[in-house]
Amino acid sequence: MSRLRLIVVSNRGPVSFSRAADGSRVARRGGGGLVTALRGLGAHHDVTWIASAMTDEDRAVAAERPGEAVDEVTQSGAPYRLRLLDHDRNEYDRYYNGVANGTLWFVLHYLWGLGNEPTLGAAFRRSWTDGYERVNAAFAAAVVEELDRTPDAAVWFHDYHLFRAPALVRAQRPEARLAHFVHVPWPQSDYWTVLPDDVRRAIHEGLCANDSVGFHTERWRRNFVQSAEELADARTVTTVNPISIDPGEFDELSSSAAVLEEERRIVSSRPELLVVRVDRTDPTKNVVRGFRAFALLLEQHPELVGRVGMLALLDPSRQSLTAYTEYFEAIECEAAAVNDRFARDGWLPVDLQAADNFPQSVAAYKQFDVLLVNPIFDGMNLVAKEGPLVNERDGVVVLSENAGAYAELSDWVVPVNPFDIEGQAAALYEALTLAPAERRRRAEAIDAHVRAHDVAAWTETVLAEIHHPASTILSQ
Repeated sequence: MSRLRLIVVSNRGPVSFSRAADGSRVARRGGGGLVTALRGLGAHHDVTWIASAMTDEDRAVAAERPGEAVDEVTQSGAPYRLRLLDHDRNEYDRYYNGVANGTLWFVLHYLWGLGNEPTLGAAFRRSWTDGYERVNAAFAAAVVEELDRTPDAAVWFHDYHLFRAPALVRAQRPEARLAHFVHVPWPQSDYWTVLPDDVRRAIHEGLCANDSVGFHTERWRRNFVQSAEELADARTVTTVNPISIDPGEFDELSSSAAVLEEERRIVSSRPELLVVRVDRTDPTKNVVRGFRAFALLLEQHPELVGRVGMLALLDPSRQSLTAYTEYFEAIECEAAAVNDRFARDGWLPVDLQAADNFPQSVAAYKQFDVLLVNPIFDGMNLVAKEGPLVNERDGVVVLSENAGAYAELSDWVVPVNPFDIEGQAAALYEALTLAPAERRRRAEAIDAHVRAHDVAAWTETVLAEIHHPASTILSQ
């Protein structure tokens, strides 16, 4: 592919800034799968990345060059331009906590039972108008300014934080080439009616202002087509491209000093059989039901007591939101209940560790006999791809049928309904007792698939479609 001019737009940027002890400015690589997936763009294309200023030092960088991008380089030395937007603190809180994570995330993942929640009153309306709309307008204004500098650039929006921005850009620059990738599930149209009519219409019209909208699976794309037509009478081109990972990065990580040190700790205390889960403490990840299924496994198969343990490596997530703090507490309570019931001298059934420790996660990937990935709903879930790539024990993946990764890996995993505790317990037992030859066949198949469909292939395919948006068109 020839070198392209590209404006990437996302809430979180590829780096965040801080001050070292000596007072010097330090740039640290941003977190999240999106940043990891896109960080190689600068080596092949002329990239300007627009993102929110997240730290105090980010805001200082933004203030030094107001309305302009600064020159940065990736870890590999590839150049790109970074433009940070310093939003009003209250507006950003309403946008991020009030709407993006406090409302849209719950809609997109079917998290509300609807019997008692949500109650969308004046607080939500203010968060929408004085938060989400304003921050999206600020992103759109920055995009328009960058397009004025490079009119031939394509604009690539990302995720649920920026559903309104494309329509705002389109209104000012009708000729612009706009694309959006949605990294989360898309619920069926009926579930969207939880939101006020003008809000759900604005969301769908905002996305359909793009020349193309991408999804990880045909399932999510199909739901979007239906909801856009039914709720907003809106249409655009849609595509399906499942995101992946960088196998080379994980090959290098797996033999790094930090990972090897963490692996030594795991090996020194691991039981005969090890079930691993690596997640954020997000209600979508279904950790509590996973612990209950593990307890049921021990109850139904007492011969496994003392032989199998679960290592749960959980990264505390969005603790500024009450629903997340309450879920974290439920996770801790459930783990304690399992341990109180089944613990024996020298053996703890659930080893729960809450920290952001990626080397530890990679070390656990290497050591699992079973990897439990049971989200309620998930746009993709890269854990299901990362773990098997570095695993050294022909480990088996137990995977929710509602994870986006299931569409690709279903032939080689043990599937589960994420709401069925008994079914999950049975799946864990099946995975633990699978014949060695079958374990190896499945592990090798997943490894081969992920290596053949890596993040570089994903990026190249998506960028080609952005410049030639002629894939799947919504029905007229």
